[in-house]
Amino acid sequence: MNIIELRQYTLRPGQRDLLIDLFDREFVESQEALGMRVVGQFRDEDDPDRFVWLRGFPTMRARREALTAFYVEGEAWRRHGPAANATMVDSSNALLLRPAGPDSGFPEPETPRPPADATTVPDSRVMATIYAVDEQADDDFSRFFDDRVAPLMAETGAPPLARLRTEHAENTFPRLPVREGENLFIWFASFADSDRRREHVERLERSQEWHEKVLPELTARLSAPPLHLRLAPTARSQLR
Repeated sequence: MNIIELRQYTLRPGQRDLLIDLFDREFVESQEALGMRVVGQFRDEDDPDRFVWLRGFPTMRARREALTAFYVEGEAWRRHGPAANATMVDSSNALLLRPAGPDSGFPEPETPRPPADATTVPDSRVMATIYAVDEQADDDFSRFFDDRVAPLMAETGAPPLARLRTEHAENTFPRLPVREGENLFIWFASFADSDRRREHVERLERSQEWHEKVLPELTARLSAPPLHLRLAPTARSQLR
């Protein structure tokens, strides 16, 4: 998938599980039947009222056509969209992204998605790290990340699973706004469980190379402090 949306929804208190049940039951296959790929659905572990999900498209044109088919013409959204919207305070926190380089998008799933009636939540965890960078330095930052940051992350237990950056093309489906005026580099890692994630953080904190060499150079290249999303996959999330 060459175009990825990272969507973060702020929900009404206590409504997240209701939305997840509805989403996992009604909005996965109905989107994928139209050419989209639902990459993953998550609970934000640091905000009980935030639902985070990812979906992909082959091209911007395919995105416009698929979103029109789903939100304007589709039966699933017509029937269940009002109930989904009723759980939300804000759904406009959406980023339009693309792979940062060759083979840096999300890999194809190795196992089938859990069935529609799945209820077992996996122990695995996903972390998304968001860097704000200068648009003019996109390619240079990607090389720096691949050469300096990624090897250290892999060494401490968090090999990057995907590396994405802002897609600056016009949003051709304005019914769903996306954040504009930002230039972001985002990388994802997955962990077997929360203990493995904590071990990664602890190993990185103890790393002399990280603190004395890599982190100072990374910080100098960023226009804002990094943001970390700690994500718990839902029962049907394929990214886990």
